[in-house]
Amino acid sequence: MTQQIPRPLPAGPERGAEMTGVRNFRDVGGLPTTDGRRVRPGRLFRSGHLAHATETDTEFLASLGLHTVFDFRNGADQALEGPDVELPGVRNVNIPLTDPADGREFWKMVRDGELDQLRGLLGEGRAAARMTDSYRTIIRTRTAEHSRVVHALALDSVPALMHCAAGKDRAGLSVAVTLLALGVEREAIVADYLESNVPHNRYRVRRGSDAPEARSPEVMELLAPLFDARAEYLLAAFTVIDEQWGGVERYLAEGLSLAPGSLDRLRDRLLEG
Repeated sequence: MTQQIPRPLPAGPERGAEMTGVRNFRDVGGLPTTDGRRVRPGRLFRSGHLAHATETDTEFLASLGLHTVFDFRNGADQALEGPDVELPGVRNVNIPLTDPADGREFWKMVRDGELDQLRGLLGEGRAAARMTDSYRTIIRTRTAEHSRVVHALALDSVPALMHCAAGKDRAGLSVAVTLLALGVEREAIVADYLESNVPHNRYRVRRGSDAPEARSPEVMELLAPLFDARAEYLLAAFTVIDEQWGGVERYLAEGLSLAPGSLDRLRDRLLEG
């Protein structure tokens, strides 16, 4: 069956806030579930990292009444970008979803490689294929980490903010897993994910040189699949859930060890009605 790829949801103050030092922030409240309910606003947020938050950004984040910030970056990410800003009274939980050594040479090449090297590394669909494989791998191998997140949300961690570096891939998958557990429609999950492509949300591509040739149109086209939010990536993650577990219900029960009582508590905390 062909899956429909939805358009991004309309941006607006009810979903996102444009901050100076934090990118890709939004409230996932309002997304519809398959049983006619909606995610409660002000309960679950997503963003890029908080390391560069300005004083004004920090004041805004503090006003959200957050209980927990989930940081899915690994140690190498934190060394590159810095630790999150401190938010008074907020618990910070670091759950790395990728190994610091995984792809280290690859990402060094992304930053510093010359055009011919990037063509060999990323051209002819190789960049997009790498992203698709990464999404599949995280869903398949990081069940313990995703289980920890949903159990924490069911227990006491709401309101929560989830982030990684760009707020697109690792945070995107963790948000998607949470929304699947809440019964949110898949098309709505993908539409929210695609909002990471909105210009003020997008991660700024880092290159080791400021020379024009380091950011030439061809270089940026080769890099684009790594920094785009593409529906095909998230749909590949959903396919793993369907193929390996036979659907969301068994994925939650067997993959994430989410018992019916915990699932009910999660939904009570995060859904309206």
